[in-house]
Amino acid sequence: MSNITFEEIMFTIMEATQDTFKSYMGTDIYAGKVEKKIDPVGSDVVGIIGVAGDRVGYILFATEMPSAVQVAKELLMLEDADEDSINDAVGEITNNIAGVFKSKYHEQYGSVALGLPLVVSGRIRPINEQPPAPADGMMRVQCKGVTIPFRTMDGRISFRVMVYM
Repeated sequence: MSNITFEEIMFTIMEATQDTFKSYMGTDIYAGKVEKKIDPVGSDVVGIIGVAGDRVGYILFATEMPSAVQVAKELLMLEDADEDSINDAVGEITNNIAGVFKSKYHEQYGSVALGLPLVVSGRIRPINEQPPAPADGMMRVQCKGVTIPFRTMDGRISFRVMVYM
């Protein structure tokens, strides 16, 4: 997998995210400026998929609660979204994005495996940032990678996909 550049991975994840939203929800999403850091500060809900094999890392889907609710309602075709449906929807979106990555690179290079989706509710902050007091319900992570912001044109859904590999 050493022949695959990080930029190729990033564009695969971008395309997978846009295709997932279009296919499963009929929703067009637009990517913003890519930042060369993992910075999910202020995220209420985070889906995490571990990647193993020749290249190891994580794919994260981070969003605030209003967008998470909207994603769950649209993906699962619900009137209202409770905590379980939000977790299911965020896990499913994260899993689909990571699944495209696995499919593309497993056939070409082999040795790509995905972990089960983990959905975390609460705030997530980089480990080098001092948490505001009190730090209850906060998880800090140490990561380097990229953050890709996405949103719908009308702004009803906004989120970030982070790639660490």
